[in-house]
Amino acid sequence: MDSFFKNIEKKTGVNMKDILELANSLQNANFKDEKTVRGVIKRVSQIANKPVSKDMEDKIVESIVKDGKSLDFNTISNMINKKK
Repeated sequence: MDSFFKNIEKKTGVNMKDILELANSLQNANFKDEKTVRGVIKRVSQIANKPVSKDMEDKIVESIVKDGKSLDFNTISNMINKKK
């Protein structure tokens, strides 16, 4: 299993320990709380090494908090990676 994670780390440049810690923190997070959602967005941005503008952060927060979108790493990652 370790080699599986090492391959992902090599291809993506993302540390699997960071991903697993993030996944654990998402399990009990309150996604109706704007502050929590902003914290998760910032964490994903750091892990993915993709800066998120204030405008983009606001759009993601609105989408999750107000529109009730489910939140997981892929959802946020997809939003961060979208071109404007």
